[in-house]
Amino acid sequence: MTQPDIRTLGALKQSGYQPRSVKQELRDNLIKKLQSKEDVFPGIFGYEETVIPELQRAILAGHHINLLGLRGQAKTRIARLLVSLLDEYVPVVEGSELNDDPLQPLSVFARNLIAERGDETPITWLHRDDRYTEKLATPDVSVADLIGDADPIKAATLKLPYSDERVIHFGLIPRAHRGIFVINELPDLQARIQVSLFNILQEGDIQIRGFKVRLPLDIQFVFTANPEDYTNRGSIVTPLKDRIDAQIITHYPKSIEIGKRITKQEARIREEQRGLVTTNEIVHDLVEQVAIEARGSEFVDAKSGVSARLTISAYEQVIAAAERRALLNGETQTYVRIADFLGAVPAVTGKVELVYEGEQEGAGIVAEKLMGKAIRTQFLQYFPDPEKSKKQKDKPNPYKPVQDWFGSRTIDLLHDASDEDYRKVLDVVPGLRDLVQQSVPSELSKENAHFWMEFALHGMAEHSLISRNRLTAGAQFKDLLSSMFTMPNFGDDDDDDDEYQSSKKRKRR
Repeated sequence: MTQPDIRTLGALKQSGYQPRSVKQELRDNLIKKLQSKEDVFPGIFGYEETVIPELQRAILAGHHINLLGLRGQAKTRIARLLVSLLDEYVPVVEGSELNDDPLQPLSVFARNLIAERGDETPITWLHRDDRYTEKLATPDVSVADLIGDADPIKAATLKLPYSDERVIHFGLIPRAHRGIFVINELPDLQARIQVSLFNILQEGDIQIRGFKVRLPLDIQFVFTANPEDYTNRGSIVTPLKDRIDAQIITHYPKSIEIGKRITKQEARIREEQRGLVTTNEIVHDLVEQVAIEARGSEFVDAKSGVSARLTISAYEQVIAAAERRALLNGETQTYVRIADFLGAVPAVTGKVELVYEGEQEGAGIVAEKLMGKAIRTQFLQYFPDPEKSKKQKDKPNPYKPVQDWFGSRTIDLLHDASDEDYRKVLDVVPGLRDLVQQSVPSELSKENAHFWMEFALHGMAEHSLISRNRLTAGAQFKDLLSSMFTMPNFGDDDDDDDEYQSSKKRKRR
């Protein structure tokens, strides 16, 4: 839609324009979208039966909204999508700081201009994207930032007292008049700053340096808050909480399928990466399973939550790991590996808060454990349960040929091995291809066969059928029993020593 051609107050009156409050505007446009079965919040998955209905009810009721939830639950994204419920353009008095409605002027500037020029008052049109204001609450935010302050230069130049509205330098909230104002992480605002919001939400009064100014601001307030903040850094003062009409609790995806939809939508995978790296659904499943394992882990602080950004970053790093390997080996095409998945540890360590924050190695070890658990869980979705296979006397154990071969042999799977070397190492293990063909015949293709063979080895290691040792440049697989009798080389194996020292520190705690 193009901007309307009306440029004067007189022409606006003749057009039949009638002012509406922001809340009425949001309500009317929401009703139209609901009646036409239009998706009101596109790109928001998993909230169709929980958060979105509550949000729609709050808008229909004309309520200020607080979105309460742990990090990475799309709170800010939802707030930004509310802009689509505003009219595309609204008229404002040209030159006004407060987006004055020509038929309901608020500022002294607009009232004086209309009194002087009447129907010839110039108007302009404001797009809905310019009617959205967002402020991240930090401890250094002041009343002047949000509401405003008296400008001594203006007062001296115009020879006006501080009590005159014309000397006020308005803050973010008055400038958001006729729009949506979002405060992210509300508890981080100092209590005295929260108190300054009381009258704005309730009566539309603001006070500047003790001078009361009546400004019936028309604003839809949306707040976001993290429950962790209530105990760690601050809280929402009770009278302010009482003035926020609707508190809507957000949550994490309740299934892997919903999580995968979010990750696929948000992950920034470049076209050249898509052309170079071939992937599959099990990689997506593994990435999402890491977040699920982290949210239930005893080592991860449940109050902090595990952001959806973990899975997004992890998937991006999986693809980047495969891309790097292909570039190093001069390959024009490669298939993603489990080693690429395990290489995404940095995406996990930065996204989880440990119950006991220790040295940096501690977070890395926890991340590897979580990824191992993800492999263990997803392995059972495709391969026979090793515990049940051991107990079945009437059927041959599908894992025994592989286990027997590892009784006296080892293989090293290096992260940066070329596709040719990678396939050669896996093809050496007898019975491994047969295990994959028996377990996942419907998933198997020529290009992904070795991926499944590698997945089978990692899964067997997680279920203690064989041993997997971490190498600096990859992983070594061997017999479980022989690994128990291998003494660590305390002079050279720094990784084992780091893990040992980390475990000692955790025990002392």
